[in-house]
Amino acid sequence: MAFDVSPIGIVRSERVEVVDDNWGSVESVLDLHDSVLDADSTLGLAEFSHLEVVYGFHLCDPAEATTGSRHPRGDTTLPRVGVLAQRVKDRPNHLGVSRCEIVDVDGLRIRVRGLDAIDGTPVFDVKPFLQSMVPEREDVKEPTWVASVMKNYF
Repeated sequence: MAFDVSPIGIVRSERVEVVDDNWGSVESVLDLHDSVLDADSTLGLAEFSHLEVVYGFHLCDPAEATTGSRHPRGDTTLPRVGVLAQRVKDRPNHLGVSRCEIVDVDGLRIRVRGLDAIDGTPVFDVKPFLQSMVPEREDVKEPTWVASVMKNYF
């Protein structure tokens, strides 16, 4: 079953190259399309501190998608793990999800900090981050290799 999704906006950023690290201070603008959304679609969003953005890795070659396993960041000192156990761009549907800080909301322009998406990235959805949506029933666990690949990400 196919599922059609169209962008509701585009990322505007000074960051134009795909780089894995140092996203924490990057400010971007989510420039939402007025042909898709009404001007009041962001009403109340500024009351939140963070949001989650669903976007597309638009520069990825579909032929290079990983459907099995690989070493995180190509580092052979780390174990091979499946694509679904990583947050890599070369995944079957080339979709990214990122939580970032809201800096300002001005109609259909949302300024954010810490979004790991480059200029021109299509935005498919924006959702306010709700603490109540985070399961706190159990401790979160991660494999040890995650700390290695994420140490300079933000």
